[in-house]
Amino acid sequence: MLFCSPAKPGSCADITHAWRLGLVKLLAEGPAMEILADAGYQGPSARTGGRVITPPHRTCKKNAFDWYEGMHEQQRKALSSRRIRVEHGIAHLKNWRALARHLGRREHMSDIVQAVAGLLSHQQGEDPIPARQI
Repeated sequence: MLFCSPAKPGSCADITHAWRLGLVKLLAEGPAMEILADAGYQGPSARTGGRVITPPHRTCKKNAFDWYEGMHEQQRKALSSRRIRVEHGIAHLKNWRALARHLGRREHMSDIVQAVAGLLSHQQGEDPIPARQI
């Protein structure tokens, strides 16, 4: 987990939060790394020097050639197979009861998300099979 934005009142797209919090600028100026994102992040992809990798944009939607459709589908599936780990990481966060059934005050939600992300990161970093002691 690289970034968890603070909880804000009301509904808003996560890309809007990324722009407002300066995440896109941080990615453009920060260390060189690939961020695998979904199609909603195609705008930041162009402004981060290729650091945010998104599914390819379809340039021709109507009456497209068969070779174009095949190429587009192949590129989309290649990114999707790499991005599945990101989706699983998000799913692991949502499985924690503190996030799945949060009934408390909204002001505490940001702290809970940070705590769960830290615990999950620590849990995933541990050795899954401890060494046997003889």
